[in-house]
Amino acid sequence: MSSKLFYSSVDGLWAPRASGISVRGESIRPSAPPASAEWSASWQESASGEAMVGCVPVTELSCVYQPIVDLQTGRPFAYEVLARCRVPGLTNPEILFKRASAERFCGLLGRTLRSIGSDRCRGVPLFLNVHPAELGDRFVIQLDDPMYSHDDDVYVEITESVPFSHYDLCSSMLREMRDRGGVHLVVDDLGAGYSNLKRIADLEPAIVKLDRHLVSNLDKNVRQRILVQAVVSMCVDLGARVVAEGLETWDEVRAVRDCGCHFGQGYALGRPGMSAADPIWKL
Repeated sequence: MSSKLFYSSVDGLWAPRASGISVRGESIRPSAPPASAEWSASWQESASGEAMVGCVPVTELSCVYQPIVDLQTGRPFAYEVLARCRVPGLTNPEILFKRASAERFCGLLGRTLRSIGSDRCRGVPLFLNVHPAELGDRFVIQLDDPMYSHDDDVYVEITESVPFSHYDLCSSMLREMRDRGGVHLVVDDLGAGYSNLKRIADLEPAIVKLDRHLVSNLDKNVRQRILVQAVVSMCVDLGARVVAEGLETWDEVRAVRDCGCHFGQGYALGRPGMSAADPIWKL
């Protein structure tokens, strides 16, 4: 029989299951390598010393929250949910999702983190990260996905620095998510990696986030400010508000505000924390 993957809420582990068998949480962790090719390869990697995402207990996953601040009012507009993993070798979120993608686990991993993140931070708007590899697993369009039960607005971040595979399919799924109401699209990392300005026009995001590379030392570079002002103006003309992320100094905060950015995010405004604090910044 072919094997598929499921998550047990009882023991907090991922495990394979036989196709056609309905399992409701009573999983037993396999004691031998599963038969499927991708699981066999991952198991061998785990045996050689590399951490395997599919073997990470959910108790080793958590989320922290970083404020996204309204640059006019000085109050938090929303909080970005950031993934954390305590397993050695997977503590870096980029490595965690890169490994998950190689194991074809991005969809299940993303859904679990959305559940953890939204459950622990009710009553405030949240920015939730979705790796493009998750879209192929179609978890994000299932009606029981945790994002649709959150009690405030949800902003789904699709990182702009990773290219989409099967772009037409991904675009269709993202539009379906947005059309359900209460879920808004965010294009992340504009200005880094696989920059594609046409994606902003095609996806019609509610918010665009400028990469750190565009705003670093903005207060010291006149030509850079002209560039950022032009990018912000373009986003506004296309119906999107702009977040400047990676702000590390108050001079950068004031510079992005003067360039027309609506929101700011970074260590200058608040480091990630275990809860959503509600301070007021004097900008």
